[in-house]
Amino acid sequence: MNKIYSPENPLLLVDDEKSWLQSLAFSLKNSAGFNNLLTCNDSREVMGLLSEIEVSAILLDLNMPHMSGDQLLDEIVQDYPQIPVIMLSGLNQLETAVSCMKRGAFDYLIKTTDLDQLRIGIERALSFSALQRENSFLRKQVLQASGNNLGTMSGITTINKKVISLLNYIQAISASREPVLITGESGVGKELFAKAVHQASCPNGPWVAVNTAGLDDNVFADTLFGHVKGAFTGADQSRAGMIEQAHGGTLFLDEIGDLSLQSQIKLLRFLQSGEYYPVGGDRPLKSNARLVFATNLVLAEKQETGHFRKDLYFRLKSHLIDVPPLRERKEDLSMLLDSFLDEASTRLNKKRPTPPPELINLLATYDFPGNVRELRAMVHDAVSTHVSHKLSMRSFKQAMGQSVVDGNSTEAAAEDSTAKLPFGPKLPTLKAAANQLVVEAMRRSAGNQTIAAGLLGITQPSLNRRLKNMNQD
Repeated sequence: MNKIYSPENPLLLVDDEKSWLQSLAFSLKNSAGFNNLLTCNDSREVMGLLSEIEVSAILLDLNMPHMSGDQLLDEIVQDYPQIPVIMLSGLNQLETAVSCMKRGAFDYLIKTTDLDQLRIGIERALSFSALQRENSFLRKQVLQASGNNLGTMSGITTINKKVISLLNYIQAISASREPVLITGESGVGKELFAKAVHQASCPNGPWVAVNTAGLDDNVFADTLFGHVKGAFTGADQSRAGMIEQAHGGTLFLDEIGDLSLQSQIKLLRFLQSGEYYPVGGDRPLKSNARLVFATNLVLAEKQETGHFRKDLYFRLKSHLIDVPPLRERKEDLSMLLDSFLDEASTRLNKKRPTPPPELINLLATYDFPGNVRELRAMVHDAVSTHVSHKLSMRSFKQAMGQSVVDGNSTEAAAEDSTAKLPFGPKLPTLKAAANQLVVEAMRRSAGNQTIAAGLLGITQPSLNRRLKNMNQD
């Protein structure tokens, strides 16, 4: 008995020959066991259908009037890169097949009465489609899960729920061989998260990192794929590329948003096939390296301006990790400060200084546009200049500029807690003034009651009671 295939979303069949379309649908349903089918005999209607109905895969005839399968393939890959497209043709044309595959087709098959080959091709496409949905579902489930435990992995120490969920997600996808895309602002620690992926997936393999920013197309290809002897002037011997060097481990490509369009095409072909050619080589090589990419750019915006390929973006983000900025994880400030104090003291061969208790409250008022990297630089600078047992706050204040008090700055003095508060003609009551201070402290601490209580010089339970009373007034 034939296996029955019931994909959640229909399999779309597109062909202008109605009789062939009906015959194909009948054979797929009754002989091959596919029972969720949708047919279309006018290629001009396909994009409209896709905007209304989610499909699992598409069987697309190559030669059609009005809009050929060739043209339609380009539009589908551009707007719906997650849908696998199987091209069907009555002719066995190798050049055409290669062209379709390079432009994003999932497979290229010949129209035939032998359903076995067609069934196998459709099974592969449906499996790919199901994997994409599972990845998306897994990511949503893990990232929505709350966590109150301390998270530690590859140097990432945190009590922030979102960061803990990201670390859980990294563990969940450790067995997957799909690419990982790490996004986030400059300085958030994307490479640390990439190393966490490496640690979870293949800790005993090599770690190879490449910054792709500024690499032109030729240098990018040589760096990634390597070259054979005699490939170009000066190539006196063969050289293994970074992909080969990362065999059995992780290849991390940073600043991926800066790649040229030509380099993007080469990378896309590698991701689609899993094979690559060294520069000047004629034999394809395979890679089993875990591929991790990172960017601080918003790739969706670069797509809109035509500077980043949509099909490549979809391939890159099979697993997506969006690292939050430091301003959204200020509860981690204390642990990060301790970690950087230990690191700086060791590197500078100095005794670890004791930070003043009010330093955390000071840091909590700052938004850290440079994120964790900026905090680390602040701590290293402070440790390098400190001369007493207690760490001075002066260098932190100078680094934070007008956001804190600077004894030599008239503008910053206006923000000094000891400076005179501005009042209007009518003085507020003590209760109203206290409420205003509470509101301001909560604003500066981004709603974190522990930090806000420190700014006000009261305990967190006292602040909590004040907030409850304010809400009842």
